[in-house]
Amino acid sequence: MSRELAGPFELGPMPIGCAMEEVDSQYVHAPIPKMFGLAARVEKWPTYLPHYRYVKFRERRSDGGGVVEMSAYRPFSMPKRLRLPLRFNWPTWWLSEMSVDETKASIRFRHIGGITKGMEVEWTFMPAPNGTHVRIVHVWDGPGLEIGEFAATWVIGPIFIHGIASRTLAGLAAVAEKTSRITQ
Repeated sequence: MSRELAGPFELGPMPIGCAMEEVDSQYVHAPIPKMFGLAARVEKWPTYLPHYRYVKFRERRSDGGGVVEMSAYRPFSMPKRLRLPLRFNWPTWWLSEMSVDETKASIRFRHIGGITKGMEVEWTFMPAPNGTHVRIVHVWDGPGLEIGEFAATWVIGPIFIHGIASRTLAGLAAVAEKTSRITQ
C-alpha cells in the first residue's frame, strides 16, 4: 500500500525587518541543476560535509522537502597568538520545515525547533557566466529571551549561523565543481 505524500509547506516570502540578517553567497563553477540538486538533497549533506553530524527527515513532502532535523558542528580553534593547539567542535541542532521550489530554484526553511526557532532561511540559485551564484539568507528576531536580539545579531548570527552556512556553501560548491568537471 503506497502512501501519498502531503503537499509542500507554504512558507511564503522571506520576512523583512528582522533584527538579524546573515547573508552568505558564492559563485559556483557548475550549472544550476547540479548545485541546486546537491543543496536540495539535505539528507546527503553529512556525506559531503564533515561539519554535519546528521540530517534526518521526520516527515517527507511531495516537493522533496518536509520536516527535517539537522545537526552540525561549529568548529573553533584557539587564536594562534595563545600558542595552544586547541580545537573543539560546538554541536548545534535544529528542526525545520523545508520546501523545495525547482521552478524558482529556491529552497526555504523555517526553524520550528531548537534555539533558532522562528528563523527563516532561503537558498536561491541564479545563473552566472559559466556557473551559478548561490545566496543563502538567514533572518531572525532572536530567541525569546530579554537578550534575544543581542544574542541573534552579535553571537548566534555572525558566529554560529555564518560559521556553519559558509562552510556548507563552500563544501557543496566544491562537490558541484568537482563533479561538473568530471561530467563535462
